[in-house]
Amino acid sequence: MTRPQTVICMKWGTRYGPEYVNRLYAAVMRNTTRPTRVVCYTDDATGLVEGIEPYPLPEIELPEEWRWKPWRKMSLWQENLEGVEGDCLFLDLDLLITGNLDDFWDYKPGTFCVILNWTQKAQKIGNTSCFRFHVGQAPELYHQIQDDFWPNKKKYRNEQDMITRQLDVVNFWPAEWCVSFKHTLMPPWPLNFFQAPKLPKDAKIVVFTGKPDPEDAVIGHFPVKSAWKKLYKHVRPTPWIAEHWKE
Repeated sequence: MTRPQTVICMKWGTRYGPEYVNRLYAAVMRNTTRPTRVVCYTDDATGLVEGIEPYPLPEIELPEEWRWKPWRKMSLWQENLEGVEGDCLFLDLDLLITGNLDDFWDYKPGTFCVILNWTQKAQKIGNTSCFRFHVGQAPELYHQIQDDFWPNKKKYRNEQDMITRQLDVVNFWPAEWCVSFKHTLMPPWPLNFFQAPKLPKDAKIVVFTGKPDPEDAVIGHFPVKSAWKKLYKHVRPTPWIAEHWKE
């Protein structure tokens, strides 16, 4: 019997409610043709729809002020994870799935694959909004950050910087699969005031880094606090987001 494809996500605190996990689950189910399961590691499974498999957050000891930030993803690199094994695809909660995901398990199986970060291409740094890893493939990462957090925090900008600099083999997804809403799709200034972002036909995942979030961009709202940033930070209403951002 073929093992189902496994998608992993993480939810902690109050930044993302259960609706984010439910939307992700629905999108995964719409965009896979093979048996696929969705596992959510969370501190609160309230409100998750049937079909999502909730498990407690993997344990990791980090300083309190950093324990609930993206460094928490490093807990996935320990020797064993509850409920999963083999190759797993990790997805952030605030991204859009816009194309078939099956290729993400077929591409260079057994290796670590990640997005080439749009703002760090020359440095070959990954963006861990979407990555595939083999459970237990590099537990030294987990122990290193847990045992010596501050030296590693000083050396590496963030967890994705540490992972891609430490692993011996890092493969990047084909560029057309994963695009950034802000860095790839938004027209440059001043065209962003007149043209709405367009979705490329080959894009499978749209990542929202920073602002705007999907619920902002769909209605053409770019949240900024300073008046001068409003002179150039703008997004036109982007109705195609709603087609993919739904439960």
